[in-house]
Parts: sequence; C-alpha cells; structure tokens
Amino acid sequence: MTVLVDPPMWPRHGRLWAHLVSDESLDELHAFAARAGIPARGFDRDHYDVPDSLHAELVALGAVPVGAHELIRRLRASGLRVRRRDRSRPGT
Repeated sequence: MTVLVDPPMWPRHGRLWAHLVSDESLDELHAFAARAGIPARGFDRDHYDVPDSLHAELVALGAVPVGAHELIRRLRASGLRVRRRDRSRPGT
C-alpha cells in the first residue's frame, strides 16, 4: 500500500494544488482521502486534487512525498492512470 503526493505546484483558484494517488488501488486512495477529510468532489478519475495547505498533513498521515514525474510513473505502472485521451469530453 502506497499513497503518494506530489509537491503543490499546480496553480488554480488563487492557490497551489498537489495530486494524491495510490499505486495500489482506487479503494485505498478513497479510504485515505476519507481519513484525511478530503471531499469526494476533489477526485478526478485517478487522483485527488489537494490544496497546498493540506500537503504536510497528508505526509503526516502516511502519504509518501514524491516528485511529479515519479508520481505519474508509479501511477502508470499501477495501471490506474487514466490517460488524457481516454477521458470523456464534456457533452460526449
């Protein structure tokens, strides 16, 4: 079981965001997010978007901090990655 979090470096809505993923299962990811109090609306097909203000708390709860490239590499290797081209477009 490994839940990973990348550095908060993605700007949106006036703050920086990180990604929270599991390299094992979506069930593991959802359970971890629930324990951390992350709302379900933060889930985006294969990851949770989490604000920079939660990063240290997520690491304290057991998320392993990794770089963005490592996070994507491990998510792909797990088979859980939803590629951009496989994401449905709005209205389709």
